Amino acid sequence: MAVGLSGFAFGVTSAGSGLTLLQTCALSLLVFTGASQFALVGALAAGGGAFTAAAGAFFLGVRNAFYGLRLSQLLALPRAVRPFAAQWVIDETTAVALAQPGRRSARLGFLVTGLSLYVLWNLTTLLGALGAEAIGDTDAWGLDAAGPAVFLALLAPMLRTGTERTVAGLAVLLGLGLLPVLPAGVPVLVAALAAPAVLWAQGRRHAARGDAAEGER
Repeated sequence: MAVGLSGFAFGVTSAGSGLTLLQTCALSLLVFTGASQFALVGALAAGGGAFTAAAGAFFLGVRNAFYGLRLSQLLALPRAVRPFAAQWVIDETTAVALAQPGRRSARLGFLVTGLSLYVLWNLTTLLGALGAEAIGDTDAWGLDAAGPAVFLALLAPMLRTGTERTVAGLAVLLGLGLLPVLPAGVPVLVAALAAPAVLWAQGRRHAARGDAAEGER
């Protein structure tokens, strides 16, 4: 249900941002990762350039590559099938597959989740794009917040360590804090620097502790 609502919201938001029906549906068919799609149309709607909008969407979608590395070991799919399966490597399919006790059930969970969500997402995107005119002022409904809200709800339970929560918090501060002063789409790119910044700070702290321990000997 949440994915269906998000797909509908994306269709409405994309159409409200000026994209055609064909462009909106092509994004859902070819990209199929909600956070990146919302980032792309949101940046375009705010007047951002095509490059920054695409770059922000790209960085949000990079996490799927890490999902793919883990799933390739778990599912061990034939080489001929992997390019098609890659299209379904998203948060939900990864969560379902990783929660299964064995390879066979992981493959089944990945297949059922990927197929059902892909069909549902694209159908609701089409309905949202077609219904955008009937809704009227899409900004007044705040539907552009539905997708990010679902993404955050999925992401929050995964923030289990202090490092992960620090990265998430810093990314939020960078993204929201720079929003008023940087062009649309750029704050997302800057927020991606939160992870290397936190890891660099942790490395420095660990190195300092190692030097202090060495000095006490």
